[in-house]
Amino acid sequence: MSKVLKVDRSSYYHWVKMGCVVEKIDKSLDGLITEIFEEGRRKYGTRPIQSKLCNRYGIIISRQKIGKVMKRLDLVVKGKRKFKRTTDSNHNLPIAPNLLNRDFNATVPDSKYVGDITYIHTKQGWLYLATVMDLYSRKIVGWSMDDNMKTPLVSNALLMALQHRKPQKGLIMHTDRGSQYVL
Repeated sequence: MSKVLKVDRSSYYHWVKMGCVVEKIDKSLDGLITEIFEEGRRKYGTRPIQSKLCNRYGIIISRQKIGKVMKRLDLVVKGKRKFKRTTDSNHNLPIAPNLLNRDFNATVPDSKYVGDITYIHTKQGWLYLATVMDLYSRKIVGWSMDDNMKTPLVSNALLMALQHRKPQKGLIMHTDRGSQYVL
């Protein structure tokens, strides 16, 4: 074959050897890019990865090459979530007094609970999660999930906590005073 192509045999073997070296370099690069991508919690794009490769390993590589590697490895950057307000404090409904007064320490279990709502984006749409946390153990003692932020979402979470933990009289429940939590 080398006679037909008019290439020295040593050149051919050098080319084969270099091809193996390039493959090894590419595999190492794949590993480094994946490691940096995961380290950045799947939020790093080509710029931060390029910067980390240069600063940490002294590897100079184009963003286009990094992008091709990321595409080949199916490393897709998580987009930033749009801020969505979940607290509606602008209402005329009666609000309970703030008994906790920013004292988030509890000396006995089931004496102080805090509650909040967060939202989770899924392929089917938004899900809302209401949680109730015991400030003594810092554990979630009640939770509820729904596709809307109406009052049953938070009342179901509180009911779960009350049924499972059976706190004594005098429990303080503190929330952000949103419309779902009013009396």
